[in-house]
Order: sequence, then structure tokens, then C-alpha cells
Amino acid sequence: MPDLKIVAFDSENQPHIRAIRDAVFIEEQNINPALEFDGLDGLALHALVVVNGVHVGTGRMLDDGHIGRIAILRDHRGRGLGAGVVLALIEEAARLGYPRVYLGAQTHAIDFYAKLGFTPFGETFMDAGIPHLAMEKSLA
Repeated sequence: MPDLKIVAFDSENQPHIRAIRDAVFIEEQNINPALEFDGLDGLALHALVVVNGVHVGTGRMLDDGHIGRIAILRDHRGRGLGAGVVLALIEEAARLGYPRVYLGAQTHAIDFYAKLGFTPFGETFMDAGIPHLAMEKSLA
């Protein structure tokens, strides 16, 4: 049974969050570490997923409702953990009274976010050399 919590980017959680994002974004997707770790993590709320004592997933939300850095370790994908991370961040945004949440979806993940209630807006754009599409979900 996965354990999913909203956490801070503090000394207890930072090593786990960094390790997951290193594996997914830097190692798998070849994203430059300077782009991945942009200095905003300390200002964000983070979701952290633990399965059988192993930290396997994460995501973050900035104080303007921007969700990002959704990452699940390869061996744990396809089990609904990514959706759980996004839904937990949406729930936290609603609790905080945000009118909407938004994100930049890698184009291969557009259907994933659409199933969670996000709708696209704008044109496809490049971020870290990967095509993305802006998507949003109203919480009003």
C-alpha cells in the first residue's frame, strides 16, 4: 500500500526527492541538472510516495498553483502512483483556496493529465529540449 504525503523540501525529504528526480529526469531524460533543480524547490509543496519503505515518486506545486516535476521511478510506473501525486497536489491547492492549477505536460503525457481533468491551452513549447503543452484545471 503506497504512503503519499505532502512534505517540505527539508533536510528529511530533500535527499529522497532529489534521488527520484535524478533518476527520472537527469538519468532517463538527460535533462541538465541546472534546469531540473531550478532553486524553486524550497518555495514549493512536494508530494512524496513511499512503497514498502522505498521512496518511489514525487511532484511539486509552487504557490501560484503550478504543478510540476511529477516523477515515478521506472519500476513503479503503471500503478496509479503518478495520478495519486497529481491528485494530492490538486487537493492541497483546493484546500489552500487556489482558483486553478496548471502545468506544462510533456506531450507524451497529455492524455494522462486530460484524464485527471486538465485541459490544454496555448501552443506546444520546448522546455529542456522536450516538447510540452500547457494545461490547466479550474478549482472554482
